[in-house]
Order: sequence, then C-alpha cells, then structure tokens
Amino acid sequence: MSGTHRRSVFLVIAATVAAASLELAVAAGEATAPSPPQPDPRELPSYMIPNIPDAAEAYWAPDSNHLIAQTRDPRALKSANGAIGALTYIFGADGKESWRVNDRGQDACSFFFPDGKRIVWTSTRDNMSMDVGNWSDSDAYPQGAELYSSGLHGEDVKRLTNNKYYEAEVSISPDGKWIAFGRQIDGKMDLWVMKSDGTGERQVTRTDDWQEGAPFFMPDNDHIIFRAWKRSDYKRVRPTPMTVFTVRRDGSDLRRHTFDQGMNWHPVPAPDGRHYAYVRAETETNWEIYLGDLAGGEPRRLTWNDGVDILAHVSPDGKKMNWGRQSGRGFMQGIRTYVMDVSSLDIGPERRVPWDPSWGQPFQP
Repeated sequence: MSGTHRRSVFLVIAATVAAASLELAVAAGEATAPSPPQPDPRELPSYMIPNIPDAAEAYWAPDSNHLIAQTRDPRALKSANGAIGALTYIFGADGKESWRVNDRGQDACSFFFPDGKRIVWTSTRDNMSMDVGNWSDSDAYPQGAELYSSGLHGEDVKRLTNNKYYEAEVSISPDGKWIAFGRQIDGKMDLWVMKSDGTGERQVTRTDDWQEGAPFFMPDNDHIIFRAWKRSDYKRVRPTPMTVFTVRRDGSDLRRHTFDQGMNWHPVPAPDGRHYAYVRAETETNWEIYLGDLAGGEPRRLTWNDGVDILAHVSPDGKKMNWGRQSGRGFMQGIRTYVMDVSSLDIGPERRVPWDPSWGQPFQP
C-alpha cells in the first residue's frame, strides 16, 4: 500500500470514528458535548479514540490494534483530594470495545507481553489501607504499588512483587523474558529488572541524585531507554529538567542522549531500534511529542497544540502512534487518548538497525 493511500485510509477511519462518536453522543442526549479540537495542519493525520474515559498512558498490544491503559473508573480508590482514581483497561483503537482488567485499588502503568496473551500492570489493590499517595509527585508516590501479571481479562492474577515499596513504570522486553520497572526505596528511584515470572530481581541503576524511571527495552532486548531527573532540581526548577539515557540490562554502558537543560520525558523506542518518541516541554504548560534519533541530529516535532501532549507509544508495526492530549481547560485536565498515522516516518520493524555503540555519550553519575 502506498503512503498516499495509507494516509487516505487513515483519514477515512478518523472521520468514521468521529462520526460514530457524535452519533453515540446524540443518542445519549449529549449533542452539545464539545468536539475534539481541529488538528494543526502541521500534524500528521490523527483522531481521538471515542467511548473511552480519560486515559493518560496507553501502550499498544502486539496486534497494533488494541491498547492497555490506566483509565478513570468510579470503582477505583479515590485520590487524596477525592478525585476518581484509575483502573487497568484494554480497549480497541477504534473505541468499539473495552473491558476492565482489575476491579479494585488504584492502578498505574501496564504493558502487554509479546505473545498478546498476558499483561503486566501496577496496582495498590492489596495495600488499600496504606496512604493513597500521589502518582504525579515523587515525594508522595504510593508506597503500596505492586506489580502483577494476568490474562487479558484479569484472570490468573499473579503478584510479582511483595514489599510495599513504590513499584511502577513497568514494561516487557520484546522477547518476553524480562520485565523492567522503577522502584523507589527511601525516596531514591532506581531501575530494576526481573524475569517474566517475577524471579531473579536485579537492580540496574544506583544513584543518589539522579532519579531514573520509565524504562523501555530496545528491540535488542539488552539496552533500556529511560529518563532521569535530579533530586536537587525537583520542585526547584519547573518544569523539571529531565535527560534521556540508555543502559544495558546488567547496569553497564550508561549513555546520555539529550544534553539541554529542558524537560525530555518518557522516551519510548520505535520498532526500527534507532528512533524514539518522547515529551519535550516548550513552556511550563505546553508539552509536545517529538521524535528523537539515537544517532543524533535535531528531533522532529510531531504534535502542535497549545496544551499538553504526553506519553506517546509507537505501535509494533510502526504505523501508528498513540498519545494523551489535554482536552480540559486546566493543566493536565481531561487527558484523552489519540492515535496518529506515523507510517510516513518509516520507523517500522522492516527498518530495524542493530544497536550502535557510538550512539550517545558515556555518562558517569
């Protein structure tokens, strides 16, 4: 299929999804509900997934058609300020189907195993008597957050961690053998890995000032891309300066890939093994999605929006990217899940390149 034809098909899908969403709103007596804002012409074609509540952080299934995310749900434990919490959901990229995976506590990051049959997710479900904390504040992360694996509908739940630390920001290696995650102990955030069955835990980073998190495996199953900030900057500089790094699974070969003093957050690798999507702050309240290149060079801006665009993930086939876009008037309010046609960027698995040891610069914390 040619790039022009793919673009046309995507535009048709986007229009169909938008029309279906409007029809559902009218049927529910919500004809006056606000429509998604018109996209900036500098953006590639995109659409907002209908029928899904606020979901800030979604990750693609191996089929490149379903996603998993922590989604606002009245059944979830409420936050400290009384707001509705989130539980893990799986839903289709067209919004036609969705289901809840977990039914209690508060949930955070989740990810699919590469076989598409099991998932890993974060929850406080077994520690609901502990302080609910704040997922967005490193000084108040929920210390009862644990990691679980299960089937797609929440069956056969297996608890992977059991220590009442904060454990979240979880992902799976492409070969399904390893789980990467962040763990906070006594206020210090570091990266850890374990085998997919929860055994063989190993600490990857050991730093006092740098706070590492959001680890994602590169296609080689060995290198991990992640972001880190300094405790000495946190809440003193806004937005918090963050740097993109890579490290090997055994903790060796720590390398730095961004060198400015801005916020470079949540880098996720593209299937080609060279590029990564990440969040960069233009201002304190305007955050955008960029496509970075581990080989160097200027990043490409992918979103153009006055508010917040966050937490992108490229589909395994390299043709779509989802991300969260602010739809409410307040900062970080009403984050809805969008899908963009990125097939023209040519970052799919057919373009995969091996890891190049010259990428980035060696770093000593």
